[in-house]
Amino acid sequence: MSGGPNAKVGPDPATTGTELHETGVGSVFVSNYPPYSFWSPEHLGALEEAFNSEPRDGAPLGLYVHIPFCRKRCKFCYFKVYTDKNAAQVERYIEALDAELRAYRNLPAVQGRSLQFVYFGGGTPSFISAKHLSSLAARLKESIPWQGAKEVAFECEPGTLSRSKLETIHEIGVTRLSLGVENFDDAILEANGRAHVSKEIDRVRPWIQEVGFDQVNIDIIAGMIGETWDKWRVTVQKAIDYGADSVTVYQMEVPYNSAFSKQLRDGSLDIPLADWDTKRTWNDYALEQLEAAGYALSSAYTMTRQGAPDQSFVYRDALWHGSDMLATGVASFGHMSGVHYQNAGGWNDYLETVEAGNLPLQRAFPTSPDERLTREMILQLKVGSLRPEYFESKFGVDILERFGTAFDELRQEDLLRIDNGTITLTRDGLLRVESLLPSFYAPEYRRSRYS
Repeated sequence: MSGGPNAKVGPDPATTGTELHETGVGSVFVSNYPPYSFWSPEHLGALEEAFNSEPRDGAPLGLYVHIPFCRKRCKFCYFKVYTDKNAAQVERYIEALDAELRAYRNLPAVQGRSLQFVYFGGGTPSFISAKHLSSLAARLKESIPWQGAKEVAFECEPGTLSRSKLETIHEIGVTRLSLGVENFDDAILEANGRAHVSKEIDRVRPWIQEVGFDQVNIDIIAGMIGETWDKWRVTVQKAIDYGADSVTVYQMEVPYNSAFSKQLRDGSLDIPLADWDTKRTWNDYALEQLEAAGYALSSAYTMTRQGAPDQSFVYRDALWHGSDMLATGVASFGHMSGVHYQNAGGWNDYLETVEAGNLPLQRAFPTSPDERLTREMILQLKVGSLRPEYFESKFGVDILERFGTAFDELRQEDLLRIDNGTITLTRDGLLRVESLLPSFYAPEYRRSRYS
């Protein structure tokens, strides 16, 4: 699903602690903890202290680069994106990204550190021209070395790609290409506001193979507007036939501030939304078919082709294990030495702040050791299993004791199992993992607004 770790607006049904049936308005996907609604400008002092102190021992450093441009806004999209920017405005934005990263490089928390991963998210990173991509990468590499990064990931929309642009993407060092396919049915793509059509998905496939990225991922979404069983079976089979190294399967949600949420609230959405039981059934079918085709579970969302040379996803695993991450670009999210932060959320606010020589920081949240423990645990639960000894070693906490009540309740509902100290989600638990995570929240964060 195109879009990196950017702003969610509105309450999240997952924080209610109730079972989800009908698809209503609100985000479900949990990407961070504590909830964003607790982040505040009042905590920017703690962030400044973190940046001006030596980094935590052993924490890897990554970089998120937000490219907020799209040909068209999807009707389910809630990310910070723009569809009305010209080449001059794109160039101005790239210059701001460069200036922002240069402002970070001499801070004590960053100076002298190399990057373990780089993630280009959006929006649509592949929207910008090959010339702009080359210029941006060269500038970023000058500020903080990332030639030795374990992974450079890059999101793409099929209709924005050409053979020459793919070659440029490869030349700047991208190792993991993620293609936002979402569906292979043109009527569904159109109904959901996607900019591309199926022939563009097919057109780019041989180019991607010929250029030769280390990893190629494609995204599909269960439960898009207009989906049916027959159409979903076709999309799943075409996803398998595409031959990607990994396939990520999301379940459709209707976040606040999306076009669909407005239609749903005013009653103008005349196409039925699949309920959560249906979406989980479709998701389960996709996992079964992918398993039969030689893929194996990598997380609650991602299936990885067995035999692929590289089956890691460094960006995901580093974030879920508490890495530091510099966030660059409008509205982007980062983490430094246990302090979460978000950049300015408006185009002018972001650009003018950076152009004035300042970091565009909007709000922050300093986490306690217990909050960092909870954050890592709930995010790693999305892999499908937990190793209690990891948390004992890193935090000095027995999670089976600390969260015993929540684990017992989920076990009684047959959503997870605990065997020889290993915690493993059942398939049913995996398919509804987002709704399970608030069970582990501290009391003050339960039933709260997510962002």
